[in-house]
Amino acid sequence: MLELKALLLTQGMHGMVSQVEGLAKALKINFKHQKIKLKPFWNFIPPKITPISENLLTEKFVCDSKIVISCGRKSVIPSIALKKRLGKEIFNIHIQDPKVSFKHFDLIISPEHDGIKGDNVLTTRGSIHYLTKKEIIENTNYLKFEKGKKKIVTFVIGGPNKYYDYSDEQIHYIFNKVKTLFTPDKYKIVVIPSYRTPAEVIKKAYNTFSVNHYVVKTIDKKAYLSSLSIADYIIVTCDSTSMISEAAVTGKPVYMAMMKPKKSIRRFKSFYTQFKELGIAKELTESIDNWSYDKLDEVNRIAPIIKERMKLNGIT
Repeated sequence: MLELKALLLTQGMHGMVSQVEGLAKALKINFKHQKIKLKPFWNFIPPKITPISENLLTEKFVCDSKIVISCGRKSVIPSIALKKRLGKEIFNIHIQDPKVSFKHFDLIISPEHDGIKGDNVLTTRGSIHYLTKKEIIENTNYLKFEKGKKKIVTFVIGGPNKYYDYSDEQIHYIFNKVKTLFTPDKYKIVVIPSYRTPAEVIKKAYNTFSVNHYVVKTIDKKAYLSSLSIADYIIVTCDSTSMISEAAVTGKPVYMAMMKPKKSIRRFKSFYTQFKELGIAKELTESIDNWSYDKLDEVNRIAPIIKERMKLNGIT
């Protein structure tokens, strides 16, 4: 007998975990994570030409949940395979464009900048995530340092991906721009690395900002939450639409630290444009502005819609 809880399928990367867990929390259901590992050959094959089979996994797992929430390329086929085997007993949701026929899923949650549409597609402004305003406030006092009368600038650093390479030249440019613009007489910069931030970039951040400012040198979610709570301004490197979306839950000014891409960034450009038009984010230039906007909480906006869809499918 399947239980009314969620099985979360991802490759284990932070951005994916944040999205599936955020949705499960918004639906107010218990959940468990299952890290997907495909047999070596299938890691290189696109889902659209991959056979639908649970035998592609290096480790099989038990699905005892009525709801399956997947995110990321490697989780597409396992979710479809479970749906093929269990049919209407489960409600399978995929986050992001699965790059296969949408008919394989009961529901797809996709950011508007992905540009996909369908009867079973719900679009969101930016990426959904697991950060909540309550959790951010609860961790306000986690970071302890002398602030004085200075304004706090939280600087969140992502990491290289197939669009941005984090070259020494780009890192030097961004770090110096942030340090020069937010001078130590008026501002205290709090540097927060992410799961994708290379060790050498964290070291460069420490060498650049440790005098007069504050650098978190380890991956620390509580420090991240605390920095968002105490910030007057937030800067996020442009490579992470997920962390820019997370920053938008605060309602505080969000600056995007832009880098030169190494290939076409059509989807990224669409995201940047949308967040600028919504009044959430601006590109980091040579001036400091102050603005406000309605806090973005997309996961809780779509949760009631998803619950209604589940009910129509007999999942209660």
